[in-house]
Amino acid sequence: MPKIKNLSDACKVSFSPDGPISEEALERVRALLDEIRPLDLGLDNEAQIARTWNSSTRQQNGRRGRGGPNQYVPPIKYLHILESESFSMGIFCMPPSSVIPLHNHPAMTVLSKLLYGKLQAESYDWIDAADPTDPLKPRPARCVRDREMTAPETTILYPDRGGNIHTFRAITPCALFDVLTPPYSAEKGRDCSYFRKSSVKEPPVVLPSEVDSSEVVWLEELEDHQPPEGFVVARGLYKGPVIRR
Repeated sequence: MPKIKNLSDACKVSFSPDGPISEEALERVRALLDEIRPLDLGLDNEAQIARTWNSSTRQQNGRRGRGGPNQYVPPIKYLHILESESFSMGIFCMPPSSVIPLHNHPAMTVLSKLLYGKLQAESYDWIDAADPTDPLKPRPARCVRDREMTAPETTILYPDRGGNIHTFRAITPCALFDVLTPPYSAEKGRDCSYFRKSSVKEPPVVLPSEVDSSEVVWLEELEDHQPPEGFVVARGLYKGPVIRR
């Protein structure tokens, strides 16, 4: 049986419309995700390109114009695999220098596996403080992760910890396989919001006494759940084994 089918079957019994049924069930899914390779998802050729990539080949990934080889970065591609009311599975294929901007996963648990390549990951969790009356006002957050990731590597983030707000920048061609439980749903209050770092001078909320203000990063939400200008994700073709709901 294809490994992706084993993973899908495990997700069906381990996840509910409210997320993982237990920590043990989540760990079972993680163990199966750890076994997934690019070959299991029809991405062996792309992984091979990533292994031989170096900065001198960057111009082959875009158009060379007056601004030089970095003038154009091809869009990120999303390969949809499966979605149910309990979970979704998909892959983000990122060209070098492409960025998935700072965004969140409200009330969701997310397993991510870097299948091939290398990226810079930066993630944050909210600091408990009185919410500002205006949801678009800056809120305090703490950096959970700011480091380079090299495939293969699997991470888990939770609704309120583990770096639920994060951003990725591709260093080489790379692919990130995401399993979300439950999936995004605007109707159920799980719409994706985007954020930017704020240069706020006067904090709009009072920080807890135990929080070191020098470690605080202030984040402000972009309006109407809209991503930053220029962020484009194209639909790609998933070439791995077909998985049915």
